[in-house]
Amino acid sequence: MTLPGTAPNPHGADRTFQVDLRGLVDLLSHHLYSSPRVYLRELMQNAVDALTARRTLEPAAPADAFGVRLYADGSVVRVEDDGVGLTEADVHSFLATIGRSSKRADRIAEQRGDFIGQFGIGLLSCFLVADEIHVLSRSARTPGAPAVEWRGRGDGSYTVRALPASARPRPGTTVTLTPRTDAGEWTRPAQVHALARHFGSLLRHPVTFDDGTGGTGGPGTSVNPEPAPWARTHPTPGARSRALAAYGEEVFGFKPLDTIELDLPAVGLKGIACVLPETVPAGRRHGHRVHVKGMLLSEQAEEILPEWAFFVRCVVDAESLRPTASRESLYEDDTLAAVRDALAERLRAWIARAAASDPDLLGRFLQAHHLAVKSLAVHDDEILRMLLPWLPFETTDGHTTLDEFARTHRTVLVTSSVEEFRQVAAIASAAGLGVVNGGYTYDRELVHRLPEIRPEATVADLDPETLTAHLDPVDRETELAAAAYLAQARDALAVFDCDVALRTFQPASAPALLVDSREARHERTRSQLAREQDGGLWGDILGALRQEAPRAQLILNQLNPLVRTAVAIDEPELARTSAEALYGQAAMLSRRPLRPAESSLINRSFLDLLAHALRKDS
Repeated sequence: MTLPGTAPNPHGADRTFQVDLRGLVDLLSHHLYSSPRVYLRELMQNAVDALTARRTLEPAAPADAFGVRLYADGSVVRVEDDGVGLTEADVHSFLATIGRSSKRADRIAEQRGDFIGQFGIGLLSCFLVADEIHVLSRSARTPGAPAVEWRGRGDGSYTVRALPASARPRPGTTVTLTPRTDAGEWTRPAQVHALARHFGSLLRHPVTFDDGTGGTGGPGTSVNPEPAPWARTHPTPGARSRALAAYGEEVFGFKPLDTIELDLPAVGLKGIACVLPETVPAGRRHGHRVHVKGMLLSEQAEEILPEWAFFVRCVVDAESLRPTASRESLYEDDTLAAVRDALAERLRAWIARAAASDPDLLGRFLQAHHLAVKSLAVHDDEILRMLLPWLPFETTDGHTTLDEFARTHRTVLVTSSVEEFRQVAAIASAAGLGVVNGGYTYDRELVHRLPEIRPEATVADLDPETLTAHLDPVDRETELAAAAYLAQARDALAVFDCDVALRTFQPASAPALLVDSREARHERTRSQLAREQDGGLWGDILGALRQEAPRAQLILNQLNPLVRTAVAIDEPELARTSAEALYGQAAMLSRRPLRPAESSLINRSFLDLLAHALRKDS
């Protein structure tokens, strides 16, 4: 068989694919759907879409004229709707053709945007819990149309037959499943009711549930008794805020620090963002609850917000977002990108309002989420200007805001690493230097932008020369008296490329300061590797890269009693051991990772000093 206007296929007759339905269902269950529970969502979705199509035929009908009724008693699961229904031709075209959807039919193609489902494979999900699907339908498009019955089985076979109109007096569709014994987890009455509420609590059409007992869950139990909280009328703005916060707490299980109402009319999106009350790890992205036309699409939709917005969790209901084929996430397209940008702008606006009118809320927010705001401020000049003075930083004055710190220190020095800050913090503070720890993510970059907000402030990187320039030299007589000890100390620490100097600085309780940087250590390591090469290509490369490696400095504090005792030692071995011990103690105080040789030195010097003390006492 050839298509009109085409030449015959010289390679043989055209064939059609043979579909192994069991294999396809297995593929769906393992790779498309996250859980068998989605069968109920797919049935409810098809029912709601059928109601939407019915509404286009009868737009004047009352809002509650059409609905969805669920029934589960442990032996069957049934979903019945008052929707547009199917004719016998529709059944042959849509229920028996995998991948084809009645929502693609020409007569309603122009309304496709009104439907939740777009892919025509949802009914197959029922085979995840049942071996047979029974559909009874009657079309609302043709007055007096007969009812039609379709039975599909997991082996790929199906039957269709026309029935008298009396078999279904009203238009609509009923889908009945007889669950397999291994599907009880998803088809028990209580579970069906819970799943219906989970997926359909925000649906705009009335949905009821019946478990056949007449009690709770009996006939007429509403699955969605109230509209979404943002769609309700509240007596006061305060009452509205409390209702939104209560809904957020019910959904997410925490009391929001605040709720941000989201409204994007261009895409029909409404919802709330709940500000988390506690700090979350940097970069950890929470999933958000996304409904499409009332039906829950996903509880883990990370893509709805930018990465920096990890301080909120959202519940939204949208009209124009496209679900993927599994209808468990969103299709990445221009619309989603525009929605993400617009929601990000709503979050920025909330931060701006808090900064302008609610300093208490802003303070609690920054205390919990300053890292998120710092990540935003790096890329957002408006947020930078608004919040940089209020952001907390670790400084030599403790944890404080840059605004407060800059009032005390006209020159703000910033370290390049946490390690460097911890090396110098105590000494710099005693010397009156204002130093900010720039080793945390974003901090150094943000501190350097302080002059944009406070033009009178000066920011500079802290370097060893800046610090040592604020340490007082000792007098010449003291320097000469300590010369022999300093020479022994330099010789002992030469293996670490470390110079030794004697100064006076506060606090006097600090015996020594090790001034070194990560970059200097890396350069020394590279130079050492180059020296070890006798030649060859690798040696040439390292030699070309070699620079004069800056040495570390162990600065001994003449004000410290232990140091004054040490520099008076005239026994060479004991002098070397004491210098090694002072180096090891200063290295540990820097809190940087110790190299194996340094760990060995610390252990050896401790044991040598202990042995010396024991010999002296004996």
